[in-house]
Amino acid sequence: MSKKVTASNPIADTLAELLTHSDGVFDLADVSLLLAAHDTPATDLDSYRTHLKSLYDAVGEAATQITVDDAYPTPNEMADALSTVIADTFRYRGDEETYDDLDNANLMRVIDRRKGLPVALGILYIAAARSQGWNVAGLNFPGHFLVRLESLDGSRVIIDPFHEGQVLDAPELRDLLKVVTGPTEELESRHYRPVSDRDILVRLQNNVKTRRLDLGQMEEALDTLKSMQLLLPDSAALCREAGLLHLRLGQVSQALSALEHYLNRAPQGPERSRIDTVVKDLKQRIH
Repeated sequence: MSKKVTASNPIADTLAELLTHSDGVFDLADVSLLLAAHDTPATDLDSYRTHLKSLYDAVGEAATQITVDDAYPTPNEMADALSTVIADTFRYRGDEETYDDLDNANLMRVIDRRKGLPVALGILYIAAARSQGWNVAGLNFPGHFLVRLESLDGSRVIIDPFHEGQVLDAPELRDLLKVVTGPTEELESRHYRPVSDRDILVRLQNNVKTRRLDLGQMEEALDTLKSMQLLLPDSAALCREAGLLHLRLGQVSQALSALEHYLNRAPQGPERSRIDTVVKDLKQRIH
């Protein structure tokens, strides 16, 4: 039975329950819908889940038609099935005209508008691939989320969900890296490293937080930051960021609590020393 996100079922509680009992692999699309529903807690997610089911079924049908061997498809066949359905049939695109629009990181609005950020569209590609039992992963590529597909024999392709699931070869990846990071950057093994589901969701929410800060929506940005802390509860960096955002909002006691959590987790270094000074000053202000 599908769930409706309502005021009596706060999104933070729903996510906390899910993440506490998860083994680290999530239904990425559904969790992203829950995160998106935070701003409109009375939203019935059934229509979005129905849409995703239709998309997954269509990928399965496309794979059946494309796959030459009845066994596990090749990575290129997977890529063809995904792009045929997601980009061609359902018309999903990267939003190049209004890239910084907050809606591009909200999966409900991405589904409504059929366009979004690389990571939001990448979640659709990953979820659709997983619905078929395919080996798929998001990659630790800077500035532009990419997806890797792998067959049983270990062969792989990398696709760009922002550009209709286009398969990228090494020279194209190198060119893309230089566009997003600068002309001196070169491809390294770390750029091919898979990321966890938690990291993917944090990357999605970081886009939401950044856009809210740009819009001056401080309270909403802090709320998004709290959802990121649910995903990475041991992150010292998120504690620090939450503390400083509380401070900007004039919430001194909350800032002190968050920054003390940061000090308990952060390694020695200049930034830790700076925050230690801030904490001492806050304690004097309170007492």
